Amino acid sequence: MVEDNEIERDAVVELLGYDDIDIATAGSGEAALSAMRRQPFDCVVLDLRLPDMSGFELLEQMREQAALSSVPVVVFTGKDLSPDEQGRLNTMAKSIVLKDVQSPERLLDETALFLHRVVTQLPQEKQAMLERLHNSSEVLRGRKVLVVDDDARNIFALTSVLENHEVEVVSATNGRQAIDILKNTPDLEMVLMDIMMPEMDGYETMREIRKDAAFRTLPILALTAKAMKGDREKCLEAGASDYISKPVNTDQLLSLMRVWLFR
Repeated sequence: MVEDNEIERDAVVELLGYDDIDIATAGSGEAALSAMRRQPFDCVVLDLRLPDMSGFELLEQMREQAALSSVPVVVFTGKDLSPDEQGRLNTMAKSIVLKDVQSPERLLDETALFLHRVVTQLPQEKQAMLERLHNSSEVLRGRKVLVVDDDARNIFALTSVLENHEVEVVSATNGRQAIDILKNTPDLEMVLMDIMMPEMDGYETMREIRKDAAFRTLPILALTAKAMKGDREKCLEAGASDYISKPVNTDQLLSLMRVWLFR
């Protein structure tokens, strides 16, 4: 846990701690790096504001060291991220949790994932937090989502799943149409973007959408047919917030949607 504010640091240790994991803390970038060189860690929770270097610099240094480059990092920050910072973090950190009302649950959830924690063995109150996060259909209810896919059967299947959770679905069958709908529907809150489409594919469509300042932080989940190595990076570079491979596992999709609509 890398955080220079002692009160925040203690709060996170309290939130995540239990006898199934060991937590080490560091109050500066240099202290964090020397701890990581001394022993292997399975996950790092990082605040971006550090006294001796920025969280970005710490991530850069981790990336340059073979032993540290693959350690999952969860950035836990109260900083308002610019689109440029968001983009940089997407390529360097495994996930970003912004400090807000729902952030303790999210932080517990994200770290549990990377630490392969068995949720049923956690204390009751921690289980209850995760339960709230995963089963809360409240987050989805009434949200307006754009589904972009050139295959009407896929649109139908996704629409059926989402409408069961009271999500309002708008659909488009190509990239151009998707961009027009976005520009004319001010209350759209998320896009599910198929990558493999004729003429204008999902990558190109996402790049186009991100050029408009109004859509810089709009959550876009890319639906990729073949989860090839490098697909994730390619999706994130093109502007996706996250991605999920087809055939879509609906529980996983709903869980991802909740996470992104929380923000």
